[in-house]
Amino acid sequence: MRFRPCIDIHNGKVKQIVGGSLRDEGDLAKENFVSGQDASFYADLYRQHDLRGGHVILLNGKDSPYYEETRRQAFLALNRFPGGIQLGGGVCPENAQEYLDAGASHVIVTSYVFRNGQIAMDNLDKMVAEVGREHLVLDLSCRKKEDRYYIVTDRWQRFTDVVVNRKILEELSSFCDEFLVHAVDVEGKARGVEKELAAMLGSYQGNAITYAGGVGSMADLEDLRLYGRNRLDVTVGSALDIFGGTIPFAKMKDLNIL
Repeated sequence: MRFRPCIDIHNGKVKQIVGGSLRDEGDLAKENFVSGQDASFYADLYRQHDLRGGHVILLNGKDSPYYEETRRQAFLALNRFPGGIQLGGGVCPENAQEYLDAGASHVIVTSYVFRNGQIAMDNLDKMVAEVGREHLVLDLSCRKKEDRYYIVTDRWQRFTDVVVNRKILEELSSFCDEFLVHAVDVEGKARGVEKELAAMLGSYQGNAITYAGGVGSMADLEDLRLYGRNRLDVTVGSALDIFGGTIPFAKMKDLNIL
């Protein structure tokens, strides 16, 4: 298990939010933490400790009046840690190369590939043709409904008909380098991980998977290790002391649970 750091940007500021509270209308979200530092501060911190493979996420839609400032913050982060950070949020073939040229190691895609409730294979093929599978992360962030986890799109607001399970991981594995999975129902709540989801993800033995959502203590990390069979990397946001939480970043930066 490796620690994958994050920089979430909403309304032009680095924030930690409750994932399920995000709304495009009015650019609203329940905030856990709003930083007084810009995105370059966190990118510098991660670069200094050689914490590669984390992500910066744009949490505003392209129609938001905050979108350009949110993008500007993202570019600040990419420029400070070239090759060390992945980028997600509104990525499509038309802008993906711009982010890679700015320093992103990978682009992270959800909504462009999962359209009208299904996997848009034509769009997935276009993304792979544009950036190469080695630079592509598929975001399978999900919410639970009727005892199954469904991929959600459009900043986690819209359910698709695609269930997150080992079969879908295997089907999509040849199109991407990694998977990113936010457990949206517990994202930003720091009250424990989704054990059922972690167990399912841990049963898969292919591409690297980063799990995010619900980690509030070192005990939660141990749960994730056990249920995920030590095959999952982890993102910790709101619970970190650099984002107003109680888990010391100094402890997480050296995380390597075997």
